[in-house]
Amino acid sequence: MPMDEEYGEYIRSDIADIKQTGGRGAGSVTAAKILEHFVGNARWAHLDIAGTSYVDSVKAHQEKGGTGVGVRTLTELAQLLAQSNKK
Repeated sequence: MPMDEEYGEYIRSDIADIKQTGGRGAGSVTAAKILEHFVGNARWAHLDIAGTSYVDSVKAHQEKGGTGVGVRTLTELAQLLAQSNKK
């Protein structure tokens, strides 16, 4: 994901530290730029699940509602990190 400083312009504000939304363009990147503002030097990742997190109507392969996208990925990551910390 490009994290160039120019994307920071989308969240600049005249009255606040940053804006909570970057507008319609570059949504994933501006969301990541908002997070970047708070994490400092910590290692981090922005998992953009907004488009896949909820189904508005029943589909042939999915029920209406929350999809649980990312839950298995985060569970696997937590297990891998727990195993690496045991070594």
